[in-house]
Amino acid sequence: MHQEINSTSIWEEQVAYEDNHILVVNKMPSEIVQGDKTGDLPLSEKVKHFIKERDFKPGNVFCGVIHRLDRPVSGLVIFAKTSKALTRFNELFREKTISKTYLAVVKNKPAKPADKLIHYLVKNEKANMSKAFAKPVANALKAELDYELVASSDNYHLLKIQLHTGRHHQIRCQLAAIGCPIKGDLKYGFNRSNEGGFIHLHSYELNFIHPVKQEAVNIVALPLGKDPIWNYFAGLMK
Repeated sequence: MHQEINSTSIWEEQVAYEDNHILVVNKMPSEIVQGDKTGDLPLSEKVKHFIKERDFKPGNVFCGVIHRLDRPVSGLVIFAKTSKALTRFNELFREKTISKTYLAVVKNKPAKPADKLIHYLVKNEKANMSKAFAKPVANALKAELDYELVASSDNYHLLKIQLHTGRHHQIRCQLAAIGCPIKGDLKYGFNRSNEGGFIHLHSYELNFIHPVKQEAVNIVALPLGKDPIWNYFAGLMK
């Protein structure tokens, strides 16, 4: 199905960083990064149109998808503006030399204010879920992250997460395994959904050595939108 793209498909405030090689978007939770069976307009196509319209580019615009975020998750996504950048950034992700930090709002306070979580995840393709095990099991992949309790409200707790491996639904699954499901995440044990189906998980910070410019890059973006819980915690972090 053809979907019309207008000039507001990407707002300027969603562009968190840009140079000649990449454009980093602060994704809204309803957006998909790349086309899927839903037929909804993906963020990659919105990026192409944004660049084409802003820069008055004739012909096709290159936009390479380097990595993805789950649809209900918000935050930083890198797109390559050239094939050279796509190849080099793909290598950075393969080598795990990009530091990725997330924010998550959970209902239950973790037992420790900071900890390293190590689990072994088995993906269930049919259910589109992962299950965490404390010890290695058949077909499992090792998953590691560090979390830190940053702030608390009367009902919720904000965790900052340093991701060390990139497993399927890793943060969602590992936090649920320690009794801290992410707010709104019905799939992993939270008791009710958020309006619009998003979950309180946000890709907050990226750090890397730019593979083309060979410069250190730090990109930080708080969640966009009008969610009162995100806004409360964002206010504490500013």
